[in-house]
Amino acid sequence: MAKYLLLKHYRGAPAAVNDVPMDRWTPEEISAHMQYMQDFADRLEKTGEFVDGQALAPEGSWVRYDGEGRPPVTDGPFAETKDLIAGWMIIDVDGHDRAVELAGELSAAPGAGGKPIHEWLEVRPFLTAPPTVTE
Repeated sequence: MAKYLLLKHYRGAPAAVNDVPMDRWTPEEISAHMQYMQDFADRLEKTGEFVDGQALAPEGSWVRYDGEGRPPVTDGPFAETKDLIAGWMIIDVDGHDRAVELAGELSAAPGAGGKPIHEWLEVRPFLTAPPTVTE
């Protein structure tokens, strides 16, 4: 089994097919989207492939250490790309092909008009071993 992080980018990724921002969806469309996400997670929980997932608020900050005794430097809430990661899910699956298959299903969550979003999801494997340095 291998763990993968599925990142839901709402800005900063290629445009979705049904590219209507969520703040222009009806309450019913938002509810249907959230129900799809919950049903997806529930199904993966039954197969043992779901680890965790959370929706993220749109606000946030970039923070970096700026030296001993100095306050952290902040910028943001977003990087130069103005990326917005709206949520994430961790799955534990047999391999990359299954992670891609599940990300494709998650991409079909309904959006405006009840039609699938066809949004892009980023599929990132967890690092399982530290990188090796050869000289």
